[in-house]
Amino acid sequence: MDGTMARTGLVGIKARWAVSALFFCNGLLVGSWAPKLPALMARLGIGEQVAGLIVLALGVGSICMMPVFGALVARRGSAHAVRLAAMLATPSLMWISLAPGPWWAAAAVLAFGGLIGAMDVAMNANAVAVERARRRAIMSSCHGFWSLGGLAGAGAGGVAIQALGELTHAVIVTLIVAAVLALAFPLLLRDKPSADHAHAPLRLPRTPLPYLIGVMALASMIPEGAILDWAAVYLQREMGASLAVAGWGFAACAGTMAVMRFLGDGIRGRFGAVRTLQVSTGIAMLGLALAALAPSPLTAIAGFALAGIGIANMVPIAFSAAGNVPGLAHGVGLSVVTTMGYSGILLAPGTIGFLAERTSFSVIYAGLSLLLLVPLLLSRLARTADFQGGG
Repeated sequence: MDGTMARTGLVGIKARWAVSALFFCNGLLVGSWAPKLPALMARLGIGEQVAGLIVLALGVGSICMMPVFGALVARRGSAHAVRLAAMLATPSLMWISLAPGPWWAAAAVLAFGGLIGAMDVAMNANAVAVERARRRAIMSSCHGFWSLGGLAGAGAGGVAIQALGELTHAVIVTLIVAAVLALAFPLLLRDKPSADHAHAPLRLPRTPLPYLIGVMALASMIPEGAILDWAAVYLQREMGASLAVAGWGFAACAGTMAVMRFLGDGIRGRFGAVRTLQVSTGIAMLGLALAALAPSPLTAIAGFALAGIGIANMVPIAFSAAGNVPGLAHGVGLSVVTTMGYSGILLAPGTIGFLAERTSFSVIYAGLSLLLLVPLLLSRLARTADFQGGG
């Protein structure tokens, strides 16, 4: 009996690190895209307006493919779905680097975004399956590995593109991702859909629970996107910070988020998903309010860092809760929540820019603090993330 438990525990540990590797690879691809855009604009001779439409294609592709792969997870299991998505996504940066014109680039970015989104749904579903098998939380640290991959891709990407060229950079990233996936694939937890879900007709959930969790994820992700896209502009234009100081707005938030995501599983395991979400939301609200009311740039940066502490574990908890909705295939629940949540990152930046022209960023960040009342009020719905009943 003890030998069987030991073997099961070893398999669980291997599966845990395998899915973490998938999150790292996904983050590496997304992070590598960030410095590629300026090089793409220079190579194709396009301006900000056309580039903006190409970036929009990335979000559209993600939102379109998430439900498709959510259905595939429900039919075939997350391991099958994530292998397919990851293999197709691996060379996608090379497609962008080889695009001969704006329309080809838009199509390549659309495919890149779609496959990144597909991999996102499937790897989150696999993380939920590992959580169920091990009966302990891993989702927050998985997202921490995503943050590490994103940091590595964005940090080294610009240097590599400048030194080696756009295509060579894409080839190197492709080879790194392929090597990591080759090591991770054999260790993936091979989950299978239940008999009730394997042959059930695929349709949108009829229970309101996944949509409410999706609203919670949406409200949690909009402030993250607002800090990513607009914190530097706020610090520079409204608070008079230099460009060097302004860049620390998102950096402070991203740094505290990464740390808290690696600590989040232990915190959630000790206090439960609902209490962790409630405290996290309160901290994020305080951080955004501090940034909005700050008398100086340094105080605002401290506010963004505090907001990062709170925001870090809100979305991972929502994803775990979505993957454990009773009576619902976890791929379907996750596809609903990820699609709703990521639509906030797609739609929020333009909306915030429109509002900022008519009000101010300080008013917007204060409003985003109040927006977090939504996940606070809905926090009880996160109880399914604790999977005490086996999901």
